[in-house]
Amino acid sequence: MNPSISAFLCRCFVFSLAALLAACGGSAGFTPTVTAVQTQSLMYGSTASIYVGGNDLRASMVADLGTGCTSPSFSSNSSPSLALLTCQVKTTGSLPLKISTADGQVIYQGTLTVPNPQVQLTTSKGNIVLELDPSKAPTTVDNFLGYVKAGFYSNTIFHRVIAGFVVQGGGFTSGMVQQTGLQNPIALESNNGLKNLRGTLAMARTNDPASATSQFFVNLVDNGFLDYKAPSAPDKNDGNPGYAVFGKVVQGLDVVDSIAQVATGTVSGFENVPLSDVTLTKASQIK
Repeated sequence: MNPSISAFLCRCFVFSLAALLAACGGSAGFTPTVTAVQTQSLMYGSTASIYVGGNDLRASMVADLGTGCTSPSFSSNSSPSLALLTCQVKTTGSLPLKISTADGQVIYQGTLTVPNPQVQLTTSKGNIVLELDPSKAPTTVDNFLGYVKAGFYSNTIFHRVIAGFVVQGGGFTSGMVQQTGLQNPIALESNNGLKNLRGTLAMARTNDPASATSQFFVNLVDNGFLDYKAPSAPDKNDGNPGYAVFGKVVQGLDVVDSIAQVATGTVSGFENVPLSDVTLTKASQIK
């Protein structure tokens, strides 16, 4: 074949291939494949960051995580080899993940695990780590985490300390000044099977069962009389609405015990107030 004709045909072939790829959006003509899934942030009540590795990935893929992680979306900045998936985590435990192409072809199925949320309390006596139980007390946990994320608890004090009973905080700053920014009271979730045992975390409230807002307490001993108790009969008044347990101390119970040993007195008309401030410097979700 004439060399000039051969060169011409070669140029035509390259041009045609380039045009074909351009028309298909580069590698978009190939089915995406997923080779790895890695979570960077997967915390209850927060936005998850899930990295998906593979080939020919694109933002038009569809992720399905059921009701456990809502509003899933692939970032428009995703590359063909690495895609960022975000969603709002609404559950703990097993979280099924299915990824499909835009036309419904399933290219990945697996299961992620969401741990129970944990909150670290940084105090003037040391750190305390709380593990929350949204499966048993979802409204209470969401309420507490809302205050945590808003920074409500920063520089508050443990304002009620009774040795052999409870350590309570979450409502006042130094001098027994009421903290501002309270949200609406929440429904009582005391009938959830969790008991007011030593080291458990519960919501404080007034005599109105549905009055809990921001204040919480840690049980220093087993306080069974604070548990929910159903009336023995519909016409009986021998029940107890109880106090809602929604978590427990998993680290720093010794710090709680040290707070329980501080000297207390009456301040601004409030009893059992530490005479030297025990400060909750910061509360932050760490898991």
